[in-house]
Amino acid sequence: MKRRLPAEWEHQESVLMAWPHSGTDWAYILPSVQKCYTEIAEAIVSHAQLIMIIPHGEEGDAAINMLSHLPQDRIRFCRISTNDTWARDFGPITVITGTGRRALDFQFNGWGLKFAANLDNGVTRRMWDSEELPAEEYENNLDFVLEGGSIESDGEGTILTTEHCLMAPNRNACMSRQMIEGRIKKSFGARRVLWLSAGELDGDDTDSHIDTLARLAPGNTIIYVGPDQGNPSYGNLDLMENQLKELRTDEGSPYNLIALPLPDPEYDEDGLRLPATYANFLILNDAVLLPVYNQPGKDLLAQQMLKIAFPEHKIYSIDCRALIQQHGSLHCVTMQLPCKNER
Repeated sequence: MKRRLPAEWEHQESVLMAWPHSGTDWAYILPSVQKCYTEIAEAIVSHAQLIMIIPHGEEGDAAINMLSHLPQDRIRFCRISTNDTWARDFGPITVITGTGRRALDFQFNGWGLKFAANLDNGVTRRMWDSEELPAEEYENNLDFVLEGGSIESDGEGTILTTEHCLMAPNRNACMSRQMIEGRIKKSFGARRVLWLSAGELDGDDTDSHIDTLARLAPGNTIIYVGPDQGNPSYGNLDLMENQLKELRTDEGSPYNLIALPLPDPEYDEDGLRLPATYANFLILNDAVLLPVYNQPGKDLLAQQMLKIAFPEHKIYSIDCRALIQQHGSLHCVTMQLPCKNER
């Protein structure tokens, strides 16, 4: 392949995050969400470099101060204005080419024009222009709407995604499934795209991002949200599980499936259900960061399930009850940036 989208479990140089500030939707719970970000940052710097986007002015200075206890040779601050903090979806998606790492910059339109994204959509370009991106090349793909949370790669030419998101009319309405698949293959050097047509969590405003539902893992493994008969999403998740059982590897074998529990209901301040999920974990060098929700039994079970797929990795449990209040979780606020030409 002329280019390749690494799997998340391949060696990473750094992880990108964007600090929550008063201009974001986090304003009403800023202290608790900044505490969660700090805990994530503490875990990341033990396994990779951290690039933290911070706002200009006093709030950016305050962020630096809040993270001053971390080893400063492991963290780099980048002052860029943002609408919000979901780095997974507006950050660069990095492919490996014959000449190094190429940062792909796709259009981010606020998950289908649901939220303002004018600043977030320019983050990757501004990082490149200021030489803050760990990449040798930059590629403008702003004619195509794509969020990082909507795709999973095995690093060997297979992309896993959902129809509900990539074919949503509020993203690339003029394109057929065949056209979208062709674009995905071209952008990421992929040989095939595996599509799920089922799978949805109550309260999800991403239109079924794959990183909330099913994740690729080493050894031809898929870790996914298992159906729970007591949950309103049961029908959709049951259909998704059946579809996962039908998927085949490049060699024609079934995938090894590991079902995660579905967290007990979490609600926002208006009593609306939130899309809490254990599938929104981040794979690091020799570690996995697992979002948990102060549900001891299910939190522990999710950790044990991850340990099956990642027996040599350290599993960190991070309380993400603050993050879920804005309908996202741990993977959504991070974006891994791979090392050059390393597996």
